[in-house]
Parts: sequence; C-alpha cells; structure tokens
Amino acid sequence: MALTSHELAVRRARIARFVRPVQEFIHTEASGGIALLAAAVVALVWANSPWGDSYEHLLEHHIALDLGFWALDETLHHWINDGAMTLFFFLVGLEIKREVAVGELASLRRVVVPVAGAVGGMVIPVALFFLVAGGDAAARDGWGIAMATDIAFALGVLALLGRRIAPGLTVLLLAMAIVDDIGAILAIAIFYSESVALDALGVSAATLLGALVLQRVGIWWIPAYVALGLVGWAAAVSAGVHPTIVGVAFGVLTPWRSWYSLEGLNDLASNALRRIERSRTLIDDERRHEEQVDALMELGALSRDTVAPLDRLEHELHPFVAFGVVPLFAFANAGVEVSGGTVGDALSSALFWGIVLGLAVGKPVGIILGVWLAVRAGAALPAGVSWRALLGAGMLAGIGFTVSLLITDLAYTEVDLQTEAKLAIIAASLLAGGVGYAWLRALPNRASTPAAVAHPPAAG
Repeated sequence: MALTSHELAVRRARIARFVRPVQEFIHTEASGGIALLAAAVVALVWANSPWGDSYEHLLEHHIALDLGFWALDETLHHWINDGAMTLFFFLVGLEIKREVAVGELASLRRVVVPVAGAVGGMVIPVALFFLVAGGDAAARDGWGIAMATDIAFALGVLALLGRRIAPGLTVLLLAMAIVDDIGAILAIAIFYSESVALDALGVSAATLLGALVLQRVGIWWIPAYVALGLVGWAAAVSAGVHPTIVGVAFGVLTPWRSWYSLEGLNDLASNALRRIERSRTLIDDERRHEEQVDALMELGALSRDTVAPLDRLEHELHPFVAFGVVPLFAFANAGVEVSGGTVGDALSSALFWGIVLGLAVGKPVGIILGVWLAVRAGAALPAGVSWRALLGAGMLAGIGFTVSLLITDLAYTEVDLQTEAKLAIIAASLLAGGVGYAWLRALPNRASTPAAVAHPPAAG
C-alpha cells in the first residue's frame, strides 16, 4: 500500500530524529580528536621545556571546597580527573542508553557482532598484558590500561579517510567502542575503587533512585537531576567509589523518549500557528505583539518538549565536553617528561611492552577473533564491511588514550610506573593510529559487498 506524502514526511522525520544525533556525535567526536591531540602536544612540550616545573606546579595547585557539612581539598589534577571527567562519562552513559534503545545494541541480531568484537578486544589485550608484564607485581595492577579504546581519536582517524570508508564500518567501530567503555566502566567500579564506605555509597545510590522516581512521575526538569547528580557525585567521592561511575549511571537513566510525539506536536503546533494567524487581524499593536510572542513561546516550548532529554543534553553538552573537558584531561595527564633516561627505562620495562602489545596487537587480534566466532555462529558483518576493513578498524581501536590515562592514574601512585605507562599509551596510540590509517588508506574504495562479507574466512 502506497504511503501518502504526509505519511512519508512523518517517516522521514522519525528517521532523522534518531539518525541525526548519531551523525552529530560522530562528527563532534572526530573533530574533537584534533583538540585532544593539540592539548596532549601542548602538555608534552610544556612538561619538557625549561618551564616544566610550572606545569607540575599548576596541576598540583590545591583547590578547596567547603560547604560546612561536606568539604573536599584536592589538586587541580584531581578535580579534572574526578570532577570534569564525570561529564565525559555522563555522555558515555547517554550514548550507551541510545545504542541500547535505538542503536546498534537495540536488538540481538545487531548486538552480536559489536559485542563479540569488543569482548575479544578486551580479553586478548589483557591476556597479552599479563603474559608480558604479569611477572612484575608492581606493574600487574595496570591490566585495565590495555583494554580501553579512545572514541575521539579512532573516529578522528576514520574521518581523515572520508568516503573511502563504508558508513557501516564507522557505526561498527562506534558500537564496539561503546561496549568497550562499558567494560572499562565496570573495571573502574570493581577493581579501581578504594575501600568503600557503605553509608556514603547508600546516599549516592539514593540519588539514583530519586532520579528514577522523578522520571517515573513525569518530572523532567533538568536542574532537579543536576542537583541529584551533584549530591551523588559528592557521596561517591566520600564513599571511595570513583565518581565518574555516577556520571555514567545518570546518563543511562536519562529519558530517551520525548514528552510529545511528532503527531502530538503537529496538532498542538497547528493551534499555535492559528493563533498567530488570528493575531494579524487585531487592530491594537500591543495586543497583537503580545499574542504573537505568546504563541511563538508556546511553539518553542512544544518543540523543546518534543526533543527527548537524552537528545537535548547530548546535543548541548557534546561540544563542551569534546572541545573542553577531554582536551583539558589530555593536557593534565599527557605531560610526561621525556628524556634519554625515562625512554630507556620504559623500553626495558615489562609494563611498557605489556601495554604497547596489548593495545597495538591485542586489540586488532581480539576484535577479529571475536567477530570471527560470532559470524561462524551465524551473525553477519554490516553491509559494505570487509574483513580487511575490520582489521583496520581493529588497529584503530588500539588507540587507547583518554580512558587508558585515567586508569593509569587510578592504578599507580609511583611516578616511575605512571611515566612508563603514559609513554606506552602514547607510543601504542601513535602506532595503532598510524598503521590503521595506512592499512585502511591502502584498501580499495568500498570494494566489499554484503555477499563477500557474509561469512568468515576459512580457517587456516
């Protein structure tokens, strides 16, 4: 049965409503990777300049917050890693919610391939890390460093390849990175949190319950959720749980459905538009102006309420996080003093090679192995994605910067271990990004077809 033009327009609007935010997310993350790289370079140059001491002094500057009933006195470095990065993980939570609700993780058929690839891309790097560095008791705690993928950098490299890359490969890499983030979040929550104070943890959990209750009764006033989030964050700090977990949890709880449907918007907006039309007949200029402004304000409120809170928050916060929070984090954590001595120590360190091999080698091998097993079990690669292209995406997944640096800060207190780990992360990310880009660049333009990639390559 043929659809009317109105039905087609409604269908297009529905599709655009879900596709456009993903496109904006990918675009923002890709361009944000440039800002991330620039901030990391500035930190490296500053830390190794004659003014390197001022870099350390800036990050070690203490900032105190005292509310009477709750106080926190920490360094700027700590405020960035535990405070500002909570916003980054809040956006991760939003993207997890989107992917589970309407994206690549929304159905079993679509979820199998990215989940299998991501699991393989976590298990194999960690296994390689323990194989290389597991004998060093001091270095053993850093296993989580080798399992993280940096979405901004990976998508940024893909963006440089432009139309040579099938859209399905970008979506698959994004979905795998989201699952990878879930794994990293669980690792931080379970293995990289301090001894837990149960009373404070209970307060933090209560704020999440409060947010869920507000959502159930239909109160979607964002400032109320912000207030709950701040209390939950402070309680998590007091509990000894890494507070970025609270950011993820609030992101996952954010409603993804709008207050009005598109059909409801059409009816209500028609009434407002008729009011504007009727106001044209009013003789009194002041009354006509007031009627028009009131109707336009109603239209604005209607359009705002037709956009789900998840979409609105994602759209408004992404530029701030991509071009503010994440580069600031890179600046605060990438400033490693590079000298002959530190590089020599790193190159002779099992920790260094465990991280480098885990990210640069373990990631692509694990992703290919995981996806191969899934396809052998009956799943299929996305249309236009070949095994050679998937290998290139697996190489880019070895760019582990943001979350890897955060886990480094949580895993090690010794400066020498932190330095070796950060040098390894930088080296592995440069290697994975460079080799992955060259590999994908050498592939024919979208030569793959669905028929060519429906089955895994024969064993052996």
